[in-house]
Amino acid sequence: MKENFGVEIPFPIIEDLQMKVANAYGMVQPGASDTSAVRATFIIDPEGVLRAMIYYPMSNGRSIDEVLRLVKALQTSDEHGVATPEAWQPGEPVIVPPPHTVADAAARKEQGYEYTDWYFCKKAL
Repeated sequence: MKENFGVEIPFPIIEDLQMKVANAYGMVQPGASDTSAVRATFIIDPEGVLRAMIYYPMSNGRSIDEVLRLVKALQTSDEHGVATPEAWQPGEPVIVPPPHTVADAAARKEQGYEYTDWYFCKKAL
């Protein structure tokens, strides 16, 4: 991919010519006979937990940039206990979890966040 398209894939890629992995995870449409029918991308964390599924129609290509962005967002959420907004990129503010008590909500405005309201605040990491 790097030689032909200038795209380097820095994560493991599973060769699945016999479609064992694809069939085990339901990634193949019924009646498909080869791997060209595999149109799903699954993101599975190191503990084996399926974290995201993206399905593409045969007529449209996959966005590797979006897959990599999603992996980074999942890792950031796990590491820092935050959420990431749509189209988030590393270095951009993240969403602070909502407060658990009325007192926490009242104090939220003074905690140095990008404050929109007590239930929606962002911060830099």
